[in-house]
Amino acid sequence: MVDAFVGTWKLVDSKNFDDYLKSLGVGFATRQVASMTKPTTIIEKNGDTIIIKTHSTFKNTEVSFKLGEEFDETTADDRKVKSIVTFDGGKLVHVQKWDGQETSLVRELKDGKLILTLTHGSAVSVRTYEKEE
Repeated sequence: MVDAFVGTWKLVDSKNFDDYLKSLGVGFATRQVASMTKPTTIIEKNGDTIIIKTHSTFKNTEVSFKLGEEFDETTADDRKVKSIVTFDGGKLVHVQKWDGQETSLVRELKDGKLILTLTHGSAVSVRTYEKEE
C-alpha cells in the first residue's frame, strides 16, 4: 500500500552514495556537495498521482507520476531521463533510463524507516530515512 510511504522523511544514514554518483558520471564538485547534504523527502498522494519532493540545501526536486506510466524527469544532476515507477512487492520501484543507461531507485519500509536503494551498474548505495513526526 503506497499510503504507508506518505509523509516527511529525513536522511539519517547514507552508504556508498559517492560511488553511486561517480558511476552516474556526476562531477567531483557536485558529488562533494551532494554527499554532505541531508535531504528531506516528502511523499504525497493526490488521487492516483504520487508526488515525491526532495528538499536540501543543494537543490530541490519534485516529480509527480501515476504508477506504471512513463514520464519525463530531469534529475537533481540534470540528466534528462525517461522514468517509470511501479509498486512491486511492497516496494516503490523507480527506474530511470537515458542514453542506453539505466538506474533504479527502490524505496521500501523496514522497521518504520524508509530505505532507498540506488543501483547503477555495480554501484549500489543505501540511504536510510526516518519519518518526521
